[in-house]
Amino acid sequence: MKKLSLRVVKLLSKKRLKISFAESCTGGLLSSHITSISGSSKVFTLGLVTYSNQTKIKVLKIPKKIIMKHGAVSYETCLSMVKNLSRISKTNISVSITGIAGPKGGTKEKPVGLVYIGIKMGNKILVKKNYFKSNKRSIIQTATVNKALNLVLSFIK
Repeated sequence: MKKLSLRVVKLLSKKRLKISFAESCTGGLLSSHITSISGSSKVFTLGLVTYSNQTKIKVLKIPKKIIMKHGAVSYETCLSMVKNLSRISKTNISVSITGIAGPKGGTKEKPVGLVYIGIKMGNKILVKKNYFKSNKRSIIQTATVNKALNLVLSFIK
């Protein structure tokens, strides 16, 4: 994953783009992978870990009714997270992550391994629903970060 993070930082740097993250189930792992790369300070400006619903509402200004109606792990919440992060951070690219890393907390409708990743660049927004089949928290978190980094690469190429 180090190579992937390096590719993202190099490409962002080459294109003079700034990036920000709002993470939930990855708990800052995406930010950690980017900041492990020398030179990331030129491209990475903000990383928020909005783990609780309260923090999503207070810091990211997600309307409470969205979380109440759709849940914290939903397309709607992820979309709201990425849009509001973009407004707050003023970066070229914003990435949001919300999901269920397990091993507990899943339901039949929203199983462990369900993760939404949102990316916004200019007026272009993508929210991708992912399902990582594992009961291991670390595997789901790592797979999520890998997916997010690959989505960023495909988004800016």
